[in-house]
Amino acid sequence: MSVEKFLKQRAVNIAVAGSYVLPNWYDPQGKLRTFACRTSRISPFRMIVDVPVVGKVGDRLTAYFRDFGNFEASISDTQTGAVLLELEMTRSMREKFANQLTWLEKKLKEPGVTDQRKDARIVPANPHSVMTLADGTIHGCFVIDISSSGAAVSAKLQPQIGTPLAIGACVGRVVRLLPDGFAVKFIEPVNRHELERRLITPSAPKALPSNAAVATRAGAGALVAASGHS
Repeated sequence: MSVEKFLKQRAVNIAVAGSYVLPNWYDPQGKLRTFACRTSRISPFRMIVDVPVVGKVGDRLTAYFRDFGNFEASISDTQTGAVLLELEMTRSMREKFANQLTWLEKKLKEPGVTDQRKDARIVPANPHSVMTLADGTIHGCFVIDISSSGAAVSAKLQPQIGTPLAIGACVGRVVRLLPDGFAVKFIEPVNRHELERRLITPSAPKALPSNAAVATRAGAGALVAASGHS
């Protein structure tokens, strides 16, 4: 089925965080890589999932979602930064999943509990951004969540701990590797009200203003110098 046809079917628009494993994507140690993802539209038969790495139509994959558990699925259509998954499950499993969706939709309509932590994590409405390295190269990335001090990110490229980079317009360095990505700590805290505006830059690399790219490289260079004295 195509994404266009699925959008005309009855489904639930729910954002649920998860992770997935694509065939033939390995890390330097030869293990299959895990990437972060997030649902945007779900039915008991299929779902649209925002992803950092888009596979090919026909690829079979394994996915895990916090609220639903594990799934076996195949890709039936793709679009920029997202895939349409055909869910493989028995009839009883599908009925149980349909009940979960109904319950979750009602739950999400209730007022949420605000996270009162000083450095609370925020899940951006649009997870797609760009990652700029110290040498000026730019890569697409998927922002899992963000806070005023840093961000959790998933991408095709897996930078090592200590790597200086920028997510959107926020310069920092990799401080920890995650099962489905990596954590970045910013050089300077970012105002919570400006987080999404500064971090989420879905534009193509060539659309990035040249002065912003220069500023990013300069900031990353400063971070490299600072790291050398730590």
